[in-house]
This record gives sequence, C-alpha cells and structure tokens, in this order.
Amino acid sequence: MSKEQNKQIQQKFGEAINSGKLENLRDLVADDVKEHDAAPNQGPGAQGYIDFFTMMRNAFPDMKVEVEQLVADEDNVAFAYTLTGTHKGDFMGVAGTGKSIKARGMQISRFKDGKMVERWGSSDELGILKQIGVNPV
Repeated sequence: MSKEQNKQIQQKFGEAINSGKLENLRDLVADDVKEHDAAPNQGPGAQGYIDFFTMMRNAFPDMKVEVEQLVADEDNVAFAYTLTGTHKGDFMGVAGTGKSIKARGMQISRFKDGKMVERWGSSDELGILKQIGVNPV
C-alpha cells in the first residue's frame, strides 16, 4: 500500500471516532489486529475498538481527537494527537463531573491490504483522571 492510502485509512478511523459512526471501524481494522497497548478491558478486533470508543463517547459525548502531527511510510502511520471533551458520563468508575479535559497521545499503526493490522499507542490517562478530579494515591 502507499503512504497516501495508509493516511486515508487512518483519517477514516479518526472520522469514525469523531462522528460516533463507530461501526465504520469494521471496514478499517483487521479481525486479527495485533494490539500492543490495549485499553483496560478492550476486546479483540474491530469490536474491541467499537466497545472502547463507545465507552469514551458515553463518558465524553463531545469527544474530539485532533491530529497534531502525522508521518507515514508504505506500511505505517504515526501521529500525535490531542483529545478533548466534557466529562458527562462514567469514566473508569468516575461519574460525570462536567469538567473539560484535554490530553495528548501518540499512536503508530501498521496497515496491510487496506486495514490496520497492528497498533502501538500511548494516551495520558492519568492526566484525564486528574482533570476530572481524581487524586491518585
């Protein structure tokens, strides 16, 4: 695949998350995707991403992921992003607080045959928890 094709797939992934049209992830993620940094309780494949982002959108209904920097080659797309939203629902056991969050993250995705087949990533989950009022011990 070309760099441009991989970037387009990654862009469609982001559009699905930002729009809440999470079923579109089934067309973008391989059934046997290798997830190196799964979220807590994240299941396998596209359904794992759908379930995770459903939880995130329930917790932060106005959630938006904005790509700040992106680089790509024939197999991979790497990007830094900013996640914003308002905490309105349960997030990791914390009921909605109405507080706004802003967190940074990075991700590397590998693509094959038009689908994401492998992913590494890191998000500032601790920063999100602090912003909604959790005082970690």
